[in-house]
Formats: sequence, C-alpha cells, structure tokens
Amino acid sequence: MKRIYRLMITVLFISSISQGMIYAIEKEPGYLPERYGMGITAGNSYNLSGDIGFYTLTGFILYDYDRVWKHNAPEQLMFKVEGNLGIAHYKRTCATLSANIFALYYLDSFEGKTFKPYVEGGIGIIYTDFQVPGQGMRVNFNPQLGIGAEIKTGSEKAFYMALRLHHISNGGLDDENRGINSVMGMFGFYF
Repeated sequence: MKRIYRLMITVLFISSISQGMIYAIEKEPGYLPERYGMGITAGNSYNLSGDIGFYTLTGFILYDYDRVWKHNAPEQLMFKVEGNLGIAHYKRTCATLSANIFALYYLDSFEGKTFKPYVEGGIGIIYTDFQVPGQGMRVNFNPQLGIGAEIKTGSEKAFYMALRLHHISNGGLDDENRGINSVMGMFGFYF
C-alpha cells in the first residue's frame, strides 16, 4: 500500500509538470521571449567512498515564470526546463539521462556590464545505468540547487557558468534509498 501511495504522488507530480509545459508552449504577448541554451556539465560525488564522475551534455529552455504558472511573478524569476544526456563513471562507464525543471532568479542588484548572476533550484527525474549498494532503483528523483552567472558578450548571445549541488534519491519509493550527492560545474552558451 505504501508503494502504491508513493507511486500515485509521483504520477501527480509529473502530470502537474506537464500541465505547466502546455501553458509554456502557447505564444502570448506581454511575456519575455524564450531563451535557448546548451552546454556541458561535469561533476563528482562527495558522499561515497567510490567516487562517481558525471559528464553530460545539457540543453535547456528558459521561460518567463508567470507565463508557465499563470500568476504574477517578479521580473527576475524565470522557469527553466532542462535535459541532460551523458555518462557516469562508477566502476565502469554508464549512461545517464535526466529531465529537470527549475525556478531561476536573477540577482539584479549584483549585475554588472558583462556579468548577470542568478540562483536556481529545482527537481527532476534521472535514469542512471548503475546502482550503488543500497540505491534500490535506477530511476530516481534529482533535486538540485545552484548559483551561476551569464557572461554577456555585447550581443544577445551570452555564455553561462554555474555550480550546482546535485542529489540522486528515490524519495523512499523503495526500501533501499542510498542517495548520491555531487557537486557539478557547468559551462555553456545561449543561442
């Protein structure tokens, strides 16, 4: 019964995310235009004796937050949808795949001519083609928290750099729930 209850909560969570995505696709005047970006992400776990290295290609879309969630939000608040495809090295090279959503908030009071910092936090689903002892599942939740900055180049194009805390856990959906905590560095560009 406990597993069925947790599975129902997971399905409701995923369906609420998809409902927000439908709103985001609609073109409406009065909102900031979407921004697209891609980059590379690399990091390492810090809570396991056998370190796990992560290396992914990252792609994302940045939306005006109130366009997706249909309520007034500060101008600095954005909604980010991100996908990652890559590898992890844990005893052998394994595949990883994740889909995440974030609230991203620009720190305008610290903005400079070429530097626009932000904080972000979000959650997603991640598949890892490996399991550490006690992990329980290959499909897990993936909460993340980060700080980063856009580096402006004079045109509308910009680069970004970020540092994130990255967690992998099944949220108690399985009796075995050994989490993996990592620090990730990111670098990429908007187009």
